[in-house]
Amino acid sequence: MDMRAFVFIESNTTGTGRLFVEAARGLGLRPVLFTADPARYRFVGACGVETVVADTGDAAALPARVREFASGTPVAGVWSSSEYYVGRAALVAASLGLPGPDAAAIEACRNKAAQRARLAALGIDAWPGAIATGAAEAVAAARRLGYPVVVKPIAGSGSVGVRQCAGADEVRAQAARIEAAVLSAVATDRRMLVEKPVPGTQYSVELFGRHVVGITRQHYGPLPHFVAVGHDHPACLAADDAAAIGRFALDAAAALGLAWGPLHVELRFDHPARRAHLIEVNPRLAGGNVPELVRHATGIDLVRATVEAALGLEPDLAPRQSLFASLRFVLARGGRFDRMPAPAALEADRRIRDLALYRSPGDALEPVGDFHDRIGHVIAAGADAPGAAAAAEAAAARVARELTLAAA
Repeated sequence: MDMRAFVFIESNTTGTGRLFVEAARGLGLRPVLFTADPARYRFVGACGVETVVADTGDAAALPARVREFASGTPVAGVWSSSEYYVGRAALVAASLGLPGPDAAAIEACRNKAAQRARLAALGIDAWPGAIATGAAEAVAAARRLGYPVVVKPIAGSGSVGVRQCAGADEVRAQAARIEAAVLSAVATDRRMLVEKPVPGTQYSVELFGRHVVGITRQHYGPLPHFVAVGHDHPACLAADDAAAIGRFALDAAAALGLAWGPLHVELRFDHPARRAHLIEVNPRLAGGNVPELVRHATGIDLVRATVEAALGLEPDLAPRQSLFASLRFVLARGGRFDRMPAPAALEADRRIRDLALYRSPGDALEPVGDFHDRIGHVIAAGADAPGAAAAAEAAAARVARELTLAAA
């Protein structure tokens, strides 16, 4: 077996973190996780992943630390499944002469204000908004734009720190939360975006380089938060609308200098006007288990494709099947996780392809208004979109009911 190492710089704590480890092993490689805190990752012990403790927040020292490791163990590729560390992984890959995206383009992309300015300058999309530092500037910007407004951090993921505000008091409170929050070791910019809400139906485009893998319909919970509660892939769209959405995503990625590997473009499409408006471009695979949703619908394994690209291989992105897949999250409703729900009733529905819970007995189940509210998911797949969606929704609701009873 090829015992070259595949280095991961930190990881997602759920979802694709474990899947990346499995993909590397499936390609005959030895996964090694460089992390400041191995205890953050439950899959490390369960999957027997080798870890190297390192200061992953130090962009200057990290490449040298990995090169030191590589002097004794050949490293075949480098990547990160984490939004916060994908730029670090690109720096490390470049220092080793390995394939990867442009690190400077990734860092610029992760700054949502820089994204907006670049795309507006090129005429790709311009949406009313402003950058603010502190509550006073945020309130002044909101008054100029007119309420309601969306206030969110310059950098981040998972809807952390994103909220729609109806008045000045709400803007002040949200600005204070953003300034006080420590979103991660490498997200220290306390500036924020204040924007008008974007109209239209929300979609994401899953890109790989300059190739449109597919379009996903996204579903969100009630305002004022922006918590994703489910996804459908492929989105049911007229051919002309799908083509317009795909072109918009490709143009936005190209304008930001992104043309390598996985990209996840979130947008809203105003169907009557047939116009797309950008939410954000992400220089990574989608979160929220969307890669698994794509795999169940099309057979395309985006996680494996990413590892292959990092090895310098050409991934096979041809669909192997044509199904509809839906994911619905199990959401926190308060209380405490007491016991696992019984899966027997779900197993009777052949459309159910995956059921996962991200918490353990004893964990609190209190909603906070971001991705932490998602405590599990169900994926269903079938020959028709309504059937897949109905199966996923019914299964997720059943699990949520059982958890609620357990927590009572």
